[in-house]
Amino acid sequence: MSDSSWGAPPQAGQAGYWGPTAGGPVQGAAPAGPAYDAPEAQQTRPMPIVPDVPAHGGDQDDDRGVGRPSGPSFRDGTSYSTQHASQSFPQTFPQSPSQNPEPMPDAPQQAPAPQKKSAGRDLGSAIGVGVGLGAVIIASLFVVKAVFVGVVAVAVVVGLWELTSRLQERKDIKAPLVPLAVGGAAMVVAGYVRGAEGAWVAMALTALAVLVWRMTEPPEGYLKDVTAGVFAAFYVPFLATFVTMMLTADDGPWRVLTFLLLTVVSDTGAYAVGWRFGRKKLAPRISPGKTREGLLGAVLFAMVAGALCMQFLIDDGRWWQGLLLGLAVAASATLGDLGESMIKRDLGIKDMGTLLPGHGGIMDRLDSLLPTAPVVWLLMVVFVGSA
Repeated sequence: MSDSSWGAPPQAGQAGYWGPTAGGPVQGAAPAGPAYDAPEAQQTRPMPIVPDVPAHGGDQDDDRGVGRPSGPSFRDGTSYSTQHASQSFPQTFPQSPSQNPEPMPDAPQQAPAPQKKSAGRDLGSAIGVGVGLGAVIIASLFVVKAVFVGVVAVAVVVGLWELTSRLQERKDIKAPLVPLAVGGAAMVVAGYVRGAEGAWVAMALTALAVLVWRMTEPPEGYLKDVTAGVFAAFYVPFLATFVTMMLTADDGPWRVLTFLLLTVVSDTGAYAVGWRFGRKKLAPRISPGKTREGLLGAVLFAMVAGALCMQFLIDDGRWWQGLLLGLAVAASATLGDLGESMIKRDLGIKDMGTLLPGHGGIMDRLDSLLPTAPVVWLLMVVFVGSA
């Protein structure tokens, strides 16, 4: 209902309850006659002001409001209807609770159940794959050194395939895989056979092969393709050669095992402490999941593991050397993880591959190992020598 139906007096020509209109008497009033219709006899009583509240049922609820009269029509030809009655009679019926319910007191709301914090990955698959890889690595490491070199070469080739595939898919960068794969495997073997000198020579030849191989295709994009190829050759196989160079020492298997243990312990400490206590972001623009508390956990775990490994696994090693080694490993592993996170963020991907359930691809496991390998190799040479 509009405000004029309830609070305003009737206008000329409109049916009113309290008096006749210009068209004639009101339904149910005294019979029309000269005396009644005389101007001096027309006395209009004002419409009472009724609060503007909705009537029960409005215009459509005829059985609860004023009854529908069936008498004669007005003199102007309009019939008396429920709408006219609703304009004339103030509603006095109580309102239906269903249309204007009384406010109910607030019921006590049950507090939401606390959500369990998610670890962010399939831990069952991740642990199973990690244990399987560890068994293969340890078996090859302590049985036949050449088998372990082959395992490293295979990991390098798969990592190069993942990296070049993602570059082509996301950035249309066609780094030549064939010279990278051949040169990368040769680089790993050269590092084991000829040491650092052999690794550098193989790196240079691999870069030259990338430049020549790309010349067989149109020149468009040549610079970005060969640049990505040289970067891939340095990032994956060249850094991996320091692992095989560690293996050449008399206690080489134990050095490699120490390198692997410290890197894994650093990652595990960062993950466990960061997941449980992490609050302050370490590098939110690069990797939002990493926290400062996680970095502290990585440092503490790696330093303790380094002290134990250097004291009990490495010939002539000292526990304090292990503390420094663990600190360096935590720093290099974190930087390596952030470095690959930067690459993946630029490519717009979460993982480099899907080969390892719960882990992603091979490159997602090599991200912290690759930059840590030269750090461990160098500190081992400084602390206990290269023999």
